[in-house]
Amino acid sequence: MSSVEIKKVETKKELMQFIKMPWDIYKDDPNWVPPLIMDRKKLLDKKKNPFFQHAEMDLFLALKDGKIVGRIAAITNENHNKFHEDNIGFFGFFESINDTEVSNTLFEIVEKWLKDHEKDGMLGPMNPSSNDEMGLLIDGFDSPPFVLMCHNPKYYSELIEKYGLTKAKDLWAWYQDAKTAQTKISDKMYRVAEKSAEKYGLTVRTINFKNMKHEVKILRDVYNNAWSKNWGFVPMTDDEFNHMAADMKQVADPDFIFIVEKDDKPIGFVLTLPNINEVLIKIKNGKLFPTGIFKLLFGLKKVRTVRVITLGIIKEYQFAGFGSIMILKSIKTALDKGLDGGEMSWILEDNTAMNNPIESLGSKKHKTYRIYQKHF
Repeated sequence: MSSVEIKKVETKKELMQFIKMPWDIYKDDPNWVPPLIMDRKKLLDKKKNPFFQHAEMDLFLALKDGKIVGRIAAITNENHNKFHEDNIGFFGFFESINDTEVSNTLFEIVEKWLKDHEKDGMLGPMNPSSNDEMGLLIDGFDSPPFVLMCHNPKYYSELIEKYGLTKAKDLWAWYQDAKTAQTKISDKMYRVAEKSAEKYGLTVRTINFKNMKHEVKILRDVYNNAWSKNWGFVPMTDDEFNHMAADMKQVADPDFIFIVEKDDKPIGFVLTLPNINEVLIKIKNGKLFPTGIFKLLFGLKKVRTVRVITLGIIKEYQFAGFGSIMILKSIKTALDKGLDGGEMSWILEDNTAMNNPIESLGSKKHKTYRIYQKHF
């Protein structure tokens, strides 16, 4: 008989216990970036997060000898099932002490929950979807994660695999150091990119924050077209995209958001965010008030790195090499601003159309994230 007790999260107190549980796991990990508690509450709020208009989720805590020692979420995402014509469920927000009894019990409750919801397998971690933080870090533990990327102890992969979950897909994170870019990327390469843009009638402009409603519609339409063939992709609803855009606008630098147009038709965009994890790692308790807000506001001005979160071209032009033009534009902007470097993530391991040009520019693959699966 298991000595692990599973408790479904049903009260506000239990929700806060679920949110705060990672602090015990990572108390001695210098590379862990504490999430803002207010952001986690918003993400998990079924009334405020539009993801739950087409998804269900239950949260579970694991207790041993009366102490919380693990947590997990069981998730269904009907938009995923409709788009991919499958019947998969998901797990997310997994945390556990290094104890297979605890982790196995957590995965057992998710498997039972998903079977009760008539799903025929599980995929994850998704926190809570592929449009949010996802993947388990399996390589690159020696540095903090970039903004909206995951971090976890090394032993998590062993716990997950011991339950019978296997690799579904790896996601790569590339780091481009500014000094390497300055020596690897010549002025001639920038000129060639500019001439290529002229040849194909492309114009590249920055986003107009004063006309956000119009701009967000452009980004959403391109996003849902450009990524439609990507493994694991789920189209975002209007409400989901608007919700995400409102959050990102609070920290975004418009100089780093490029919209690519051909004959006045938007065909692609690049979204790069300041790596605010440089600041959040100093807000140890995950609270903005009373002092965290000052660390955030003053720290944002000193952020030295960025993360290229999204770079996409609509399907019609994906094989025209326009991605390299957009990558170079982003790198040049970072260099012009005197930044130290940036991460391009995440990119599917088998997306050679993106990985090859990124590597050719001197980027180093510095982190690998894995998505696991189990079929019932």
